[in-house]
Amino acid sequence: MYLDELEEGNSAYIVSLDVHSELERRLLDIGFVEGTKVTCLYRSYFHDPIAYLVKGAVIALRVCDAKRIMVRP
Repeated sequence: MYLDELEEGNSAYIVSLDVHSELERRLLDIGFVEGTKVTCLYRSYFHDPIAYLVKGAVIALRVCDAKRIMVRP
């Protein structure tokens, strides 16, 4: 499944990133690495962006970016 499909309050572990260039570097820098636990905290009113808890930090991602991160429950 992809990160944007994760329901609020649920957690999953990152399997892979299907992104390249600067976005990949930024995601890796903020903790989106393979095996990391990610929890979906909440979605904005229009469901974009989505807030996630990653390594103790709250990170907001656009849905188009979250669709490129594969996770497993």
